[in-house]
Amino acid sequence: MSFNPLEQRGIPLDRQLRNWRELNVTPVDPDHCDPYTRCRIITMNGIEVEAILFSHQLARHCPDMEVKQQLARTRYIEAQQQKAVNWLLPGVSSVLETTIAYEQVAVDLTAWVARMEPDPYLKQAYQFGVLEDFDHLYRYANLYEIIEHRKAETIVDGLTEVMPGRPTPLHHRHPVDNVREPYDRTKTDPLSKLHALTIMSAEQQTMNFYMNTGPTYMEPIARQLYQEIGLIEEEHVTHYESLVDPGETWWEQLVNHEYNECYLYHSFMEQESDPKVKAIWELHLNMELEHLHIACDLMRRHDGRDPAEVLAPELPNVLTFEPNKAYLRELIAEQLDLTTLGAGYVREAHERFEAMQEALNGGTTPSDRVLAEHDKLIGGDYRLETEGEHPVAALRTEQR
Repeated sequence: MSFNPLEQRGIPLDRQLRNWRELNVTPVDPDHCDPYTRCRIITMNGIEVEAILFSHQLARHCPDMEVKQQLARTRYIEAQQQKAVNWLLPGVSSVLETTIAYEQVAVDLTAWVARMEPDPYLKQAYQFGVLEDFDHLYRYANLYEIIEHRKAETIVDGLTEVMPGRPTPLHHRHPVDNVREPYDRTKTDPLSKLHALTIMSAEQQTMNFYMNTGPTYMEPIARQLYQEIGLIEEEHVTHYESLVDPGETWWEQLVNHEYNECYLYHSFMEQESDPKVKAIWELHLNMELEHLHIACDLMRRHDGRDPAEVLAPELPNVLTFEPNKAYLRELIAEQLDLTTLGAGYVREAHERFEAMQEALNGGTTPSDRVLAEHDKLIGGDYRLETEGEHPVAALRTEQR
C-alpha cells in the first residue's frame, strides 16, 4: 500500500514531549528477541544520532534566531527519540555482544541496500563496503569466543553467516582512496538518496561506538582490535558520506533527513515482531511526519522551493532486514580482491596502497593476532558457515 508522508499529518510538535515514565522503555530480552529486532534498534539509533548531529551543524551555520529556535524544538524531541530507541538495548548484554549485533546490522543492512540500489556506481560502493564489515563480524566473533567463551551464533542466530570476508588488514587504504564520486542530486533516484543517508548514518554510529567503547576493555587484544576496526569505520564513513551530493542545500538535506526517518520508521513498523517495539516505531513515525512538515515549511521559506521537487512522491518498498547469504557469497567469490584507487576500484595492490600498508601495518595486525590467539587457545578459527564451505578455496578450513 502506497504511503506518502507529505500527505500525512502526525502528532503536533507541542504534544510530542514525553516525561521520564514514558521514556523509561522496557529493553528487549537478548536471549529471546528476534535478532533483527535488535538490528532495527541499532539502525534507528544511528539514524536518530545523525539527525541530531545534522541539526546541530545546521544551527551552527544559521544566523536566523527563529530558525535556530525551531531546530532546537524539533531536535529536543529527536533526542528523546534517540534515548528511547537506544535504551531498548538490554544492559545485560556485553559491549562485545552489542558489537557483534552492530556488525550484523552492517552486513545485512548494507547487503539489502546494495541489492536494491538502482545506480550501478552507488551499488558498487555498497558491495565493496559490505565485504569489509563481513570480515569485521568474523574477527569480533573470534574475539568473543576468546574473551567470553561464547559463540556468536547465539547472537546472529544463523541469520547471518560468520566467515572470512575481505581480510581486515587489507582495509587500510590511503585516505584519498576512500573518497568516492557523489551522486547528482538533480538526476539521481530519490531512493538512492535514502540509501546513501541510511548507510552513512549507520556506519557513523558504528564508528562512534567503537571509538568510545574500545578503551573500556582491559584485555590488550580487545583494545587493539577495536582500535584497528574503529579506524576502518572512519574510512567507511568517508567512503559513504562522499556519495552524497555536496550541492544539496542545508534545507534540502534537512528534508531528506526527516523523510528518511519516516521511511525507516514506517519500514520497521511494518515488519516488527515485538509488539512493544512496534508501538515505539509507530509512535516515532507519527512524530517524524510532523518533523518532516516543519522541515518542508523551512525549505519553502528559506530555499524558495517546493520539497516535492526533491522528495519521492511516496515511500519506496519497505527496507527489510532479512538473510542475504547467497548474495554475500556471490560477492565474496567475485569481489574479494578489490581495493580502491581514486574514486574507482582496482584489483592490483598499487603503489599508494602498498605504501599505506607498510607504514601502518608493518608486520602483523591486531585483527590477525585475534585469529592467531584463537587458534592457540581454542584451535582453528570460529566460523558459522550454514550454506556450505567458503566460496573462496584459499579461505576454506576444516571445521571444528
